[in-house]
Amino acid sequence: MSTNKFPAESLRDRKRRQARERIIEVAFTLFIERGFDVVTVDEIAQRAEIGRTTFFRYFSDKQEVVFSAEDDFLRALNEAMRDTPTEPLRDLTQALNTSRRLLLAICTEAAHYPSQYEVYHRLVKKYPELEDRHNRKTRRYADLLETHLIDHCTPPAIAILASQVTIACYQAAWRLGTHDATAVLREANDAFDLLLGTPPHDPED
Repeated sequence: MSTNKFPAESLRDRKRRQARERIIEVAFTLFIERGFDVVTVDEIAQRAEIGRTTFFRYFSDKQEVVFSAEDDFLRALNEAMRDTPTEPLRDLTQALNTSRRLLLAICTEAAHYPSQYEVYHRLVKKYPELEDRHNRKTRRYADLLETHLIDHCTPPAIAILASQVTIACYQAAWRLGTHDATAVLREANDAFDLLLGTPPHDPED
């Protein structure tokens, strides 16, 4: 997904990034044209004008191509985590406000690439094996949120509740926003407003 975040990129690194992005672009096009289940790695490689071996330098299988943005999401989450204040987060409201900020960081990253997100959403909704992986990824984020809160002195019961509620807000946004990444960001933000009883909150803040 990320295309403008390589300020000190060498020529070799730039070529590798461009090759990876080309594979993703071609694969997503083929998945929409013909269906994820019937497209093969060989077809992706041929359309991308690379060898099969080159494909496997970047991805272990075609499922991994669908989830190629996960590194960007984790990077955005880790950056947001580093901005968490050092003071303890002991109550549920503090925990939820922190979890809200972390979730919106991920949603904002997705909203930077609306076309790719749209294809991703359509594929996940259509193919059970992709939906299963998406759900497992979502649970992983819940675990990361929980651990982060506990690391900031949140009592375990509150940390677990806050992380699970945060994922519920995301799942509501996923359903309401459907394949529009900007709408998902907005709906996730609105879900927290409803939950916390707060005035409308600008996700860009």
